This record gives sequence, structure tokens and C-alpha cells, in this order.
Amino acid sequence: MDHSLLRPLLPALLALLAGCAGAAAHIAPAATNPPSPPPLRTVFLIVMENHNWSAIAGNPAAPYINHSLLPSASYATQYDNPPGNHPSLPNYLWLEAGTNCFPDTGCIRNDGSPSTHSTHSRLHLADLLQNAGISWRAYEENITGTTCPFDAHSILAIGGEQGIPGLAGDLYAPRHDPFVYFDDVTDNLNAHAPRCIRHVRPFTQLASDLRHNTVARYNFITPNVCDDMHSPCPLLSNPIKQGDIWLSRVIPAIQRSRAYRDGGVIFITWDEASSGDGPIGMIVLSPAARGHGFHNAVPYTHSSTLRTIEEIFGVRPFLGGAARSNDLRALFRRFP
Repeated sequence: MDHSLLRPLLPALLALLAGCAGAAAHIAPAATNPPSPPPLRTVFLIVMENHNWSAIAGNPAAPYINHSLLPSASYATQYDNPPGNHPSLPNYLWLEAGTNCFPDTGCIRNDGSPSTHSTHSRLHLADLLQNAGISWRAYEENITGTTCPFDAHSILAIGGEQGIPGLAGDLYAPRHDPFVYFDDVTDNLNAHAPRCIRHVRPFTQLASDLRHNTVARYNFITPNVCDDMHSPCPLLSNPIKQGDIWLSRVIPAIQRSRAYRDGGVIFITWDEASSGDGPIGMIVLSPAARGHGFHNAVPYTHSSTLRTIEEIFGVRPFLGGAARSNDLRALFRRFP
């Protein structure tokens, strides 16, 4: 073959080959959809205390919330306590029953004890869940678990240490534990009521239940009044920092659990605003949440949280205000 005949064609051939190589280098990989998260199955609801969202978002005293949780979570910027619903107890009751008004007690508008404010009502979430065969548990910080905790006290569950020096008040407050206000849970204020003792457990039990995958499907978690941002306590004397540190210890433990990975969701909210009705915080963590800092300004209240939990578990009727409220589904990529 006379190779001289090919020499004029070489530049064109080389250009063609280079073009093909360049095109191949820029071929986009086939599009893949992210794996679908498992259906929502297990709920953890954590209730903090007494701060407007404006006091939490961007606050340097809450680095875990602002720099770890919010960038990975979904959250709401217009979540309020129900209109005019103050102080604490009416809001905790609302999260359980969609109302703070009952036929036998009237409307509860203060932080009275179960001995003055217990109700015979059976229209509350724990009953709907139990009737549907869905397990529930309340984890209350600083109770003993040996009796139904009707009274405020400071006895620590481990070691018997009496309170925290310099703390004015008690660590555990019944007003932050809505279940002990329902007579069908407490057997009409029986300190040894089996149902109460079985379901209202010391917070210290949560770690073991997470490790052994024995948490309930619905888990209501109440920090003590130092850890829930309610009271300034030694050594920090900064309620927001105290609560932020507590969350930084508890949330990762929940997220490592099988219950969370296989269809879990953590709701973190505050019981009420310190000024007006809000907005207060609502942070959602879940494999099924939109996450990545997604947030919206849809109007929500505690009725929205209750409705969302009822929808996750498929229980009815919608309780109180839950029947008339937006749910939180917009914060999820899979719901329920």
C-alpha cells in the first residue's frame, strides 16, 4: 500500500477520533432516583419549653440545632401554639387530645396538678392507639418508674441524688406529662395503676429500649425542666444552651437506632411561645423527610402535629382541633 496516499487524510481522521473521545467523556451517567424511604412506622415526639422560634433560630447558644439539625432537617417557620393557649398544661393536653376542654373539667387554663384537673375523657391519642393495637410509651426525665408520677419532684432516677443545687423548683413536672391527667391511664389517680406504670417510664429506659429495638411505635419524650429549656440551671444558667446540649446527646442516639432507620420520624417542638402564640419551633427529622434544610411558612399548630401522628398510624377520629388543621405532610418526601 502506498502510505503517501493516507497522509493528507490523517489530520481529518485524528480530529474525528478526538471529537468522539470528547463526546464520550461528556456523556452524562444514567439518571438514578434516590431509594424510596420505608413507610413511616415509629414516632418520637420531643417537647421543649417556652421559646419563640426567633429566640432559637440563629442563636449562638444553640449550635447543635442551628448547625447540625436544621441543615439536615425539615422545619416550619410559622408553627404556633393554639390561639391563646397558655400556660404549659393546656398545650400538652392539646398534643394528646386536640383540646384543653373536657365535659367533666371544663377548659383547663392553668398548670394544676392531676388531682385537680384529671378527666374521664377517653378521646385521646393513647386510647386510639391502644385500641388499634399500636404500642405507646412516655419517657419522662427524673421519674422513678415505680409509681404513677402525679407529683412534681426532684429525685433523680439514678443514684437518689436530691435535685440540683441552686435550682428553684422540681426537675419533673406533671404539667409536662399529659398522660397522668387521664383517668383511664391512672385508674382514677391510683399511684400503682398498672397501665400508667407500664407506659409512663423513666427517660433513662430509652437508651436501652433503643439498643434492643423495644421502643414503642409512639414515643412521647419529656426532658426535665433544665433540659427542656424551661429553667436556668447550674452550671450553665442558660436554658437554650442547656436544651441544645441535651438534644445533641439524645437525637444521635435515636438516629442510630433501628426503629429510626426503618421508618422513624422525630418531631421536636416547643410547648408554647414566650411572647404571643408564636411562631415556635417544629423540626422534623426522618429518612422520609424532605430534609436538607427544607422549610415552609404554612400555618401550623399543635393540632397539625396531632393530625399528622393520627395519619401516620391510621387512627380515627381526628381529635379536637386535628379535624380542622393542616397536617405536616409538606415537610416529607414520603407520607405517611
